[in-house]
Amino acid sequence: MDTPTRSHLGQKIRRIRELRDMKQETLADALGTTQKAISLMESKETIDDEKLDEVAKALGVSAEAIKNFSEEGVINYFNNFTDNSAGTFNNHCNFNPLDKVIELYERLVQAEKDKVEYLEKLFKDK
Repeated sequence: MDTPTRSHLGQKIRRIRELRDMKQETLADALGTTQKAISLMESKETIDDEKLDEVAKALGVSAEAIKNFSEEGVINYFNNFTDNSAGTFNNHCNFNPLDKVIELYERLVQAEKDKVEYLEKLFKDK
């Protein structure tokens, strides 16, 4: 895995694209260009600001994020998460899951009753 150098914008774009699990073809489609043009751009050390803004938008990041991208920064970002992250995200249920299961079961039973009633009506009409 090549680490982008401080000023090689093409390599930084490539790494961000890879981290976003995006193929060159996908980025090319988003930019209205070809996969070959993306490959060429990723080999360039410098990219004009207008093009960089377009690429950043297609990647879902800012141009500054591309300019300041570093592998170390990504690693440090993910290393700051802890196993105790449940408190960080509000993923506590504000309802009783068992109530939801019972509610679903009751709806399924009612649907079956409705189906039986409908079929009985069909047979009586014949």
